[in-house]
Parts: sequence; structure tokens; C-alpha cells
Amino acid sequence: MAAAPRGALRAPGARMSGALGIVTLVALWWALAAAGVAGGTIPSPWLVLSTMWSDGWALYGPNVEVTAAGALQGFLWGNGVALALAALIMLVPRIEPLATQLAILSYCTPLVALGPIILVVFGGRTPTVFLAAMYCFFTTMVGAVAGLRSADPTSLDLIRVYGGGRWQQLYRVRAIAALPNTFAALKIAAPSAVLGAIIGEYLGGVDSGIGVALTAAQTSYNVPRTWGMALAAAALAGLGYLLVALAARVLTPWTAKETR
Repeated sequence: MAAAPRGALRAPGARMSGALGIVTLVALWWALAAAGVAGGTIPSPWLVLSTMWSDGWALYGPNVEVTAAGALQGFLWGNGVALALAALIMLVPRIEPLATQLAILSYCTPLVALGPIILVVFGGRTPTVFLAAMYCFFTTMVGAVAGLRSADPTSLDLIRVYGGGRWQQLYRVRAIAALPNTFAALKIAAPSAVLGAIIGEYLGGVDSGIGVALTAAQTSYNVPRTWGMALAAAALAGLGYLLVALAARVLTPWTAKETR
């Protein structure tokens, strides 16, 4: 009798572990709500879900759609600049110290302090897109550079022997070698873009979005709705992660085989 593939044995176990983790988290949430922890500001899961149902799509739909659009724009801009800069480092290595310093500066700068400046200068939803892009930039650039450097030295030498330069090495060898690391960074960047978009909405200047709805719910002391909006934000971030993970599985199938 043939043995079952190792991946086939791991998949049900991984799904079971994930389901067990969710059940444990919900049970802990319910226990904290029943115990009246934090002065009763933790509503039960049932109360939150019933409030979300009563609020309906009329509240959640437009706000989630607006935040998702801002997060997507920031995701594309931030990751696009990060990938372009990583490729430029491979083509012009001498700019790496400057590029690295800029990336670290963008990561260490308190973005909440930059948001009001962007709001005053540009207005509208620009801070939302800007913060979403900034929250993506550093992680993706570091992951892409590490991936580009992981290319097989023998393959790079072969390109060089046949007269190819850094550009041929980049798109023939390095780009393919960098895909696993790049997608790993993009998985982190997707939820980060949602976080940046929501923080941008907190700054004001807009009249819709999850951040705006959260602020309104907090101001009116509607605790169940506040938790419901937080769940919506978590679901949106999880959806972004899932979509990138599915793209990685389709475009880099060899990585899935290696993990089995």
C-alpha cells in the first residue's frame, strides 16, 4: 500500500490547528466578556455579530470599499517603488547605502506625524494612500533585495560568460530567484497597507472609511459597533494576505512543493 504524500498529511493538520486557534480565541473572548473585564467594555461575540447584522451592508459596505480602495492604491505605489528601487540597487550597487538609509528612515519616521503634513499640503484621501504606501515600502524593499541576492552564483556566472551584463542577470536569473522572498514580503505588506489606510482616515479630511466609522462609533460610545468595525478591518487585512498568498501559490508553485 502506497504511503500518503507528506503534504497531504500536513494539510489537514494545519487546517485543524488553524480552526483550533480560532475556537480558542473566540472562547477566550467570550470568557472575558462574561467576566466583565475592563469595566464591561468587551462585548460578547454574539452581541458584536448581532450588531453587525443590524447595521448591515449599508454601513459596512461603503466604508470597507473606500478603505480597500485606499489600501490597494497605497499597496501598488509602495510596493512598486520598493521593487523598482531593489532592482536599481542590483543594477547600480553603489547607490545601495543611500537607498538603505532612505528605507530605514522611512521605517523609523513616525508616520502619524507625517500624515497631518500630507493632509495640509494635498488634502483629500492622499494621506490614506501615502500612509498605506509607506507601511508597505520598507518590508517589500528588504525582502526583494534579499531575494535578488539569493540567485544562484553559477547561473549568474553563466550569463556573464556569454557576454551578459547586470541587466541580463537581473531579468533572466535574479528576478525569478527573488519571487519567493518578494511574495513573502508582499504577504506582510498587504495587511500593513490596510493598517496605513485606516490610520490615514483617522487623521480626518475624509467622510467615509473604516477609520472614520471607528471614530464615530467611539465618539458615540457604541462599543459593539466599534468591535464590529475592528473585525471588518481584520477581515479586510486577512483578505489581502489571502489574495497575495494565492498569487504566490500560482506564480511560484515550486515553493509550495519545497515546503511539503
